[in-house]
Amino acid sequence: MSTNLYVGNLTFQVDKSELEKLFAQFGEVSDAQLIMDRETGRPRGFAFVEMASADAAQKAISSLNGKDHNGRQLTVNLAKPRSR
Repeated sequence: MSTNLYVGNLTFQVDKSELEKLFAQFGEVSDAQLIMDRETGRPRGFAFVEMASADAAQKAISSLNGKDHNGRQLTVNLAKPRSR
């Protein structure tokens, strides 16, 4: 069972590979999506990371939430399901 995480307060310089590398230390990363601004094409400062297991996701949350990354305090928690 994969678990989707919300990652907020990212610097605008973070790219997908850096994001995957940051979370890979806690378990297998199934997918990572940086959310981009439609008009400018620049990152919006948040992303979604899908971890392969719930255990890996919990480790990532407890280790990274509130921690400094490139001068910014990360917000990492379970992503809320999208309502359509």
